[in-house]
Amino acid sequence: MSLSTFLALLTATIVISLTPGAGAVNTMTNSISQGWRRSFWGILGQQIALIIQVVIVAIGVGALVAASPAVLTVIRWLGAAYLVYLGVRMLLAKPTVPDAPAHEEFDAAAPTSGAKGHVPGGRAGAGTRESAWSMIRRGTLVNLLNPKAIVFFLAFIPPFIRADLPQFPQYLIIAVTCVVVDVIVMWFGFAALARPLGRLMHTTRGQRILNTIFGCCFLLVAALLLLIH
Repeated sequence: MSLSTFLALLTATIVISLTPGAGAVNTMTNSISQGWRRSFWGILGQQIALIIQVVIVAIGVGALVAASPAVLTVIRWLGAAYLVYLGVRMLLAKPTVPDAPAHEEFDAAAPTSGAKGHVPGGRAGAGTRESAWSMIRRGTLVNLLNPKAIVFFLAFIPPFIRADLPQFPQYLIIAVTCVVVDVIVMWFGFAALARPLGRLMHTTRGQRILNTIFGCCFLLVAALLLLIH
C-alpha cells in the first residue's frame, strides 16, 4: 500500500470513528458508570466486532449478506431490539447513591435495576463493578448487530485494495488501522469526554438524568437503525 493510499485510508477511518453511533453511546455510558480506564473493555468488544466485519467482507460473505434483503432485515431488527433493550433498562434503572466516594479507577457508581446482572455499565453499588467479560460481550454485540457496518465496509474497503497484490497484507493493514484509530477515538475521545459526567452519579438526581439521557440515546440509535436505509 502506497503512502498516499494509506493517508487516504487513515483520514477516512478517523472521520468514520468520529461519527457518533451506538459504539460511541456505549463507550460514554461505560466511562460514566465504570470509569474511564475500565471503559476500555467495552471498546475492546467493539473492536472484536469490527475485525469480524472486516473478515466477513474479506472472505466474500459480506457480499452475499448485502445481497440478501431478508438477512439484512433480520440483523437490523435484532440490532435495534438489542439497543432498545439497553435503552429501556437504563430508563427503568433505579438510582443508587454510593456509600463512599468512588475510586479514581472506578470514578462513578453505575445505575442499578431491580434484576440481578447488569444494566449498560452494570450494577453499581459502592465498589461493585461490571465484569470485563460482560462489557466486552456488550460492546461486541452493539457493533456486530449492525448490518450497515458490513454494507459500509463493502463500499469502503475495495478502493484501498489492489487486485494485483497479495490480499491478506492489505486487509491486515486496513483492519489494524481501523482498530487503532477507533480505540484512540473511543477511549481518548468519547470516553474521556464523558468522564467528567461521572460526578453526577454521586447523587440520585444526577443518576436519573444520566440514565434518561443515555437511555434515550440508545433508543434514538435503534430508531435510526430501523428508519434509515
